[in-house]
Amino acid sequence: MEISVVKQRVNETIERAKRTAAGRRARNDEAARAYQPFLDQVAIPVFRQVASVLKAAGYAFTVFTPGGAVRLMSDRTAEDFIELSLDTSGEQPQLLCHTSRMRGRRLVEEEHPASNRAIEEITSEDVLAVLLREIEPFVSR
Repeated sequence: MEISVVKQRVNETIERAKRTAAGRRARNDEAARAYQPFLDQVAIPVFRQVASVLKAAGYAFTVFTPGGAVRLMSDRTAEDFIELSLDTSGEQPQLLCHTSRMRGRRLVEEEHPASNRAIEEITSEDVLAVLLREIEPFVSR
């Protein structure tokens, strides 16, 4: 194989990788700009409403906002929580739901996309649906 062909293909690969990385950075920046208003105006209020209803029903949960996320955590054990955060590690930024709960001495953790839609398109109904699905193991005890 000619060195000129190898050089050309390597250079094409480098340029393609740079374009892909630039596109990913632009998508992540756009999602990050949309994420903070989403947290403040949609996710945090819904989490607080759910926490309030749970407390009234006898389930002690508190809402925390650690570093760009919102977390509904049990007052009984810090290992029991549901958290929404922005995941920018993949090709497309996405809202990620992380759930952690203790089962005896065993910690069960799950992580999955909360929605497959863009951050700007996620509504309070979507957030509520995620929370309702995720709190079921906590309230079934």
